[in-house]
Amino acid sequence: MAAATAHRDRDDLDAALARLLFDFIEPQRVTVWRVLDVAGEPRVQRRISLARDGTELGPEEVADPAELPRARDSLHWRECVMLHDVVHFESADGGLRSLFPLRGEANVLGMIEIEAGEGLNPRQASLVGGILRIIRNHVLLLDYGERDTLTGLLNRKTFEASFGKLRQRAAQGGEPAWIGIVDIDRFKSINDSFGHLFGDEVLLLVSRLMRESFRGADQLFRFGGEEFVIVLERASEEGAAIAFNRLRAAVADYAFPQVGRVTVSLGYARVLPADAPASAIGRADAALYYAKQNGRDQVQGYDALLAAGLLQRKAERSEVELF
Repeated sequence: MAAATAHRDRDDLDAALARLLFDFIEPQRVTVWRVLDVAGEPRVQRRISLARDGTELGPEEVADPAELPRARDSLHWRECVMLHDVVHFESADGGLRSLFPLRGEANVLGMIEIEAGEGLNPRQASLVGGILRIIRNHVLLLDYGERDTLTGLLNRKTFEASFGKLRQRAAQGGEPAWIGIVDIDRFKSINDSFGHLFGDEVLLLVSRLMRESFRGADQLFRFGGEEFVIVLERASEEGAAIAFNRLRAAVADYAFPQVGRVTVSLGYARVLPADAPASAIGRADAALYYAKQNGRDQVQGYDALLAAGLLQRKAERSEVELF
């Protein structure tokens, strides 16, 4: 347990939990499922599966989280996710399986599936439940340290800590990842005219519109003040532009209480394999600055601006800085 709860990265924690239960219970198979909210629909994604014959299956990767199976597609998944309850059932091959929910603060974050031949005895089931309660406490503490207290979005420290994985995936090829920076236009005048209470409400509503505009697997951050960052993975340039413009339009069309109409400007850039966090953010920020200086309420891409001669290429900063 000490080794498992030493992990802060969620993928590492999933793997450590699977190995802990596999060594502890000695079942035929242990599978860790993650539950993602995709447009309000719980979707189920395999993260790791360990079998007694030595077979190990890694994360189930899809281009679009909407391709993942829905929790309601399986009676057992539905009971576990919707009722937050442990489910015991017989599989098609006659083995007995148990599904344990990994609860978050309000929803089920994942499921642990254990196939144990004749099933778990009451002591084993009780101990698995105890382990998952400890893991839940660990996850809630991680969430507390990784999320912005006002909006509930991920914070800047979390972005910088996870950027290495983003860069590794960029090096693997396939559809690229994108970083978008969102800035609320004339936010200071909102605070000055209506007060900070209404300013905070605008921040909360913009963060809600962000959640509604993007896929469950996309990462949403608040960097401080009125600035937000979005990480899109496995998206074409056209798809990224469509997604970012969807947010811009959603904010522009929303009637904010008391304040009325609010707009955002957004700049985005592709994540490159050699990027440092400051490099990728710097390119997206240059596109954002262009959007702010040329009318606001618009989305601009760094590569497109560069190709059109509207921006000059920024000098990239190395990850190693000498002082």
